[in-house]
Amino acid sequence: MRRAVAQRRTALPADDEAVGHPAPPDEQATAAPAAAPTEPGAAADASASGRPPADDAAPADRAREALRAARAEAQRKAADAEQADRASSLRRRPSRSSDPAAAPHPTHVPGNPRAGQRARELRQLLAGAFRMPTEATSDEVAGETGGPGERVSRTTPPPVTPRPAHEDEAPARLTPPGTPAPAPLLPRSMAAPARDGDLRRTFPPFAPLPAGEDSRFAETWWGNAWVTALEEGALDPKRLARGRGYAEQGNVDAITVTPGSVLAYVQGSRPRPYRVQVRLRTLDDADWARFLDAAAERPGHIAALLDKEMPHSLADCGVRLLPGPGDLEPRCSCPDRGHPCKHAAALCYQTARLLDADPFVLLLLRGRGERELLDALARLSATRAARAAQDREPAPLPGVRAAEALAPRQLPPLPNPLPLPPHPEQPPVYPAAPGGPDPIALDQLATDAAARAHALLATGHDEVGELTLWQDAIRLAAARPGSGLTAGSRALYSSLASAAGRTPAELARAVAAWRQGGPDGLAVLEEAWDPPAGRFDRARPALLAADLPAFRPWRNRLTHPRGHVQLRLGRDGLWYAYESEPGADDWWPRGTPDSDPVGALTGLGTTDDL
Repeated sequence: MRRAVAQRRTALPADDEAVGHPAPPDEQATAAPAAAPTEPGAAADASASGRPPADDAAPADRAREALRAARAEAQRKAADAEQADRASSLRRRPSRSSDPAAAPHPTHVPGNPRAGQRARELRQLLAGAFRMPTEATSDEVAGETGGPGERVSRTTPPPVTPRPAHEDEAPARLTPPGTPAPAPLLPRSMAAPARDGDLRRTFPPFAPLPAGEDSRFAETWWGNAWVTALEEGALDPKRLARGRGYAEQGNVDAITVTPGSVLAYVQGSRPRPYRVQVRLRTLDDADWARFLDAAAERPGHIAALLDKEMPHSLADCGVRLLPGPGDLEPRCSCPDRGHPCKHAAALCYQTARLLDADPFVLLLLRGRGERELLDALARLSATRAARAAQDREPAPLPGVRAAEALAPRQLPPLPNPLPLPPHPEQPPVYPAAPGGPDPIALDQLATDAAARAHALLATGHDEVGELTLWQDAIRLAAARPGSGLTAGSRALYSSLASAAGRTPAELARAVAAWRQGGPDGLAVLEEAWDPPAGRFDRARPALLAADLPAFRPWRNRLTHPRGHVQLRLGRDGLWYAYESEPGADDWWPRGTPDSDPVGALTGLGTTDDL
């Protein structure tokens, strides 16, 4: 109260201090023995003007003097109000043009508003200072910066909000003694996500568990170890059962976890929740060094932690992470001194559910946050990898030494080839698919590839590989039955001729020559050359001896006089017969090549037709 009155005294300007009217004689007589002022009414004047009583008086005496002064001030205000009703002119505010010297000094005018305002502020201050402490004020605890579980042992008066005084304002009334005090404010929730960081995490309250189901508070082995430590260190199983019921009903508010502390409000049987804290010893630097070495030694440990798992090998690495019986230190603002009380037991059961969801909560309780641990593990793993790379010997360069490559060596003999099959096998049947390749064309290509492979195995030579694109197209078309009469043959002839840059008619003529004599027959069709004298010259007398007319010679060709039969001499020494319509130069191979010109013509018909 002394500090509050001193603050009010320093806040008032020196020139604004006013002396009130003297108290009535009976009040002066009552106040004189307690305060012993130098003259009657001094204590009341001092209290009304904001000055405290003498410092040598007892606190109770000073409080009584202040209350008496406030009561006297109220009586004076009531008398001033009656006087103001009788003389309305005294309540009017003087005009701005009136003489300031003629106005009375505010300290001597009855009903001075500034003195009344100071009296009202003093009454509000004294009313808050001497109010009996309630459960709300006596149970308040220190904030996060204070020690855990510290209670506020002093009451703080509510702040005084001065109101602007007015001459017409009615005198303030004192609160009657029988008026009930306002309802105390309940403590706020621990939920403050904005203040969370690496070393402070706030979790929302858990929903109540459904009735009738198995209310297991721990699903993992490390969560069950936390529950075991709670139950084995408890002194009263009944309190544990009631705390478990509180946890099942969702009476635990938001939970705040910091190094070495779990803090939350728990709703008990009373309207006001209790502030509960469970403390756990944090690890020192040596313990953390051993834990980090064990975690970085096996990469699976880091992966398990990131997957919110706690391996048994990591928990048993020589550092005691999980609490044992008696390691949990509960503190509660309730009057129950059980170890633990039902409110602390409820918080411990809900903490087991937090550990199930995230084992980093246990590591935070032991003193390190998740980000700090992961950064330390990353640095330690990188350092170990760099040291291992330096300690390893350089890998040998790939390759073979020159001495080994140039050294004479005897290669093992090749295995004997497989026996040659008598003929190439038939390819499988290819199904027809919409939009897919022609199954007949696929069958032809597979058959040709099998024949070429068989010939290569038998002779070691692939004649097809030496053909040109035009010759290979002729060979493929010649292997197809028919001469382009069917729809499939016409499509094949058209595609092959287009690929070789020829017409289907040219391809059909070349196919006939290929079927007549192979590559040599194709050369006879496409090439005209000058044969040497001898065999070509002896062909004409042989034709005349067979009663045939005289053929007209031109280079390597002998043409019938009617122009419908022709003989061509190939470079292989064989004669190839050709036919055409009389008078047209449209020659097509016919018959079988023969070394005798007369024999080559016998395949075309009787000699009478020639």
